[in-house]
Amino acid sequence: MRAPVDPGRTAALRLDDVRFAHDDLAMRFDLTVEEGEWLALIGPSGAGKSTLLDIAAGFVAPDAGRVWIGGADVTDAAPAERPLTMVFQENNLFAHLDVFRNVALGIAPNLRLDAKQRRAVSEALERVGLAGFEKRRPAEMSGGERQRVALARAFLRGRPLLLLDEPFAALGPALRREMLALIETLRRARTDAPMTVLMVTHHPEDAVGHADRVAFLENGEIVVEGATDDILSDRTNAGVARYLGTTSSDR
Repeated sequence: MRAPVDPGRTAALRLDDVRFAHDDLAMRFDLTVEEGEWLALIGPSGAGKSTLLDIAAGFVAPDAGRVWIGGADVTDAAPAERPLTMVFQENNLFAHLDVFRNVALGIAPNLRLDAKQRRAVSEALERVGLAGFEKRRPAEMSGGERQRVALARAFLRGRPLLLLDEPFAALGPALRREMLALIETLRRARTDAPMTVLMVTHHPEDAVGHADRVAFLENGEIVVEGATDDILSDRTNAGVARYLGTTSSDR
């Protein structure tokens, strides 16, 4: 049976009155991310940012509301059935597998690759600057190199929606900028349309120059969203000002 079609506008991702209770926090999310958009989620710890991603990915089932991806209702779909890929802070590489096989898992979970698939893995590694690293194990690589492996695997899958849950939090500022620039290059290299990105970050500056919009979360809700420069320069919203460490008197 075909999934119902989103009665609203078709978007890469839409959370429609999604509700989820965790401990004493009642969360509610209404969010639309357009195709090809890069949206950054910021806010204090415990605001619900990672939970929002987990609901979109299918790792957490909402108590109410609907989740739409590309116009299809995926609220009850398993994570593997959703047209997205997710990169975590922990890069989820398998220590016993070399780089080539870790990337290959993105398209062949059984690691039985034909010649075309093997070429695709090699090309993915070349695009992230890891040509020649095929036989290395994760323990033999730096943190930035391991995240490049995770990105190669994510983009090799070719899913239209990419969820980033603070994958570069453990990296220094220079390496974070390098990784974000790499994502920008890879997503725009797609032949059809740029990949849609939904990124959680505790570093608001990561959104500058990359994210089209920013959504600020507090106490389990999206309090305000808008163009990146507008949100990060906002002195009128008390929650945003408090989070950014600014006040109206700073103007």
